[in-house]
Amino acid sequence: MENLHMSVKEVNRVSILDQLKRKAMKQKKAAHVLGISVRQIRRLLKTYRREGTRGLVHKLRGIPSNNQAEAVILDRAIATVRERYHDFSVTLAHEKLTDHHGFPYSRETLRHAMMTVGLWTSTRQPIPVIHDLRDRRAAEGELVQVDGSPHAWFENRGPSCTLLVYIDDATGKLLHLAFAKSETTNAYFAATKEYLKKRGKPLALYVDRHGVFRVNATKALTARVEDSNGRTQFGRAMEELGIELIFANSPQAKGRVEKANQTLQDRLVKELRLQGIKSMEEGNRFLPKFIEEFNQKFSVVPKSPVNLHLTIVILVTNV
Repeated sequence: MENLHMSVKEVNRVSILDQLKRKAMKQKKAAHVLGISVRQIRRLLKTYRREGTRGLVHKLRGIPSNNQAEAVILDRAIATVRERYHDFSVTLAHEKLTDHHGFPYSRETLRHAMMTVGLWTSTRQPIPVIHDLRDRRAAEGELVQVDGSPHAWFENRGPSCTLLVYIDDATGKLLHLAFAKSETTNAYFAATKEYLKKRGKPLALYVDRHGVFRVNATKALTARVEDSNGRTQFGRAMEELGIELIFANSPQAKGRVEKANQTLQDRLVKELRLQGIKSMEEGNRFLPKFIEEFNQKFSVVPKSPVNLHLTIVILVTNV
């Protein structure tokens, strides 16, 4: 008869399975001691009952413990983070690993692993407070917050520019994004035209007191003034379309769009890097895909199911 040579570890495992067979230990505890799942414990116990010690040892020698398997997967994940996601937050790195690399473990497991190797620290800079005490509007299209966010969107791959942001107040959806050289009347006309063609006409736009939207008293005679009431070209166009312009008293008053700008300056910058995008033209082609993925993660269900965007029946070329 062939002798069966077992290591101390295998002897211990056989001992635990023997206790399970005699119902002297619970399966959950045995799984914890061996570092494998309860499901694997049940399979091993079935093998032990059917084939005895020899069958069990052969089975065990083909199964790595959960701890060993997890260590291998985490090592690969950390290597990927170092290579591609070194400055990503834990949340964003976990999303990328889960969506694109089949990472099976929780965000918290990744956080501990990243902290262990120095890729993450629990001491972070305080996030600026966003003042947003106003309740959300009830329906999509009731109020759309608009803002321009100048930033080094392409990092050192291309010139700095401005991202024009249109975000729905009720749902938090990004309704439109567009890269432009700066916040100009023509840039807002072009971006708003695309937004209206794609989404329809909102009831109101919530904007700051930028010269594109509102004439300052000291500049009332500049070329932006369209008529004796001091309306800008953009303001008159919105009035003709029946879109109300509501002016925020401070940047903090536009809490939802300001918060979105912070998120975009983190997430969008990194997505543009991963895609190798280095120009406004390339960026604008990529933005619809980014908007779709962003809205899946961050939008909320509005109080009202009615979408208040109205189809534009006049020529949008006037905008």
